[in-house]
Amino acid sequence: MKLILLIIPLIAGFLIDAVVGDPYWIPHPIRSIGKLISYMEKITREKFDDLKKGGVFLGLTVVTLSTMIPAAILFICYRISIYLGIAAETVMCSYMLAGRCLMNESMKVCREAEKGDIESARKAVSMIVGRDTAVLDKSGIVKAAVETVAENTSDGVTAPMFYMGIGGASAGFFYKAVNTMDSMIGYKNEKYADIGRFAAKLDDILNYIPSRLTALLMIAVCPFLGYDSRNAWRIWKRDRRNHASPNSAQTESVCAGALHLRLAGDAWYFGELHKKPYIGDDDRAIEPDDIRKANKLMYCTSILMLIISVAIRAVIIGGIIL
Repeated sequence: MKLILLIIPLIAGFLIDAVVGDPYWIPHPIRSIGKLISYMEKITREKFDDLKKGGVFLGLTVVTLSTMIPAAILFICYRISIYLGIAAETVMCSYMLAGRCLMNESMKVCREAEKGDIESARKAVSMIVGRDTAVLDKSGIVKAAVETVAENTSDGVTAPMFYMGIGGASAGFFYKAVNTMDSMIGYKNEKYADIGRFAAKLDDILNYIPSRLTALLMIAVCPFLGYDSRNAWRIWKRDRRNHASPNSAQTESVCAGALHLRLAGDAWYFGELHKKPYIGDDDRAIEPDDIRKANKLMYCTSILMLIISVAIRAVIIGGIIL
């Protein structure tokens, strides 16, 4: 009975995110982590001459606080009552998942692109990508949205779920702290190359297994959605390393192959053109509906990862109880 109760937070957290998402009016712990990162970046730049060492200090401080605070809250809640602990951990687990938010924001791009309102579509996509969007035409806008859904299937949904399967909500916070640092300071430009090096490397390590497992799960669900699993496998094997990150092209390549699209390529960041290889083949023109298809791929893959993560959680908790 106790085992069943303790795997509820991950399942319930997934369902809450899928149905409700993250209402903007509710304070979100990831935004708090983001503020902590910004504060620590300021302190680090002031106190450290060697920004590589400062980046290690920044990273360890952010990860420690982001993990230990929720762990302490959960410890107190479970000490008071197992049901209070389950409720608190369920809410925390829902916060770690960004599936509904990613779908909502990317579908704004889809709807505006389908209406032909390029300026609104460009504004919508600027909310979910880090690249410069002013130079994007309609196909570039749609492609950016598809790439974001494909990449963040792992970063925003399946990877945190994987770590919550291993260590509950506290492990989820550990992962999200690292992933948020990477998205904020993990750039290889002059400003962040040194201070963000530790965060970027740690993010690469943490995402190594989840990104590859997610890619395989994406291929597995393709037949159920009517997508081309054989081509998804082929493009994944060929293009999964076509990215500066060892992990980002894993899921993008599957999505590109499954939908017969060519993704990635050159992009502008902070006014600077970054040369990037393509992922996938240019079999057909990209369409706004491909954003919808990418979201379907994300959710079906997430359900498979949920099953795996719950199984991992059950084994670990079962071992502790015994």
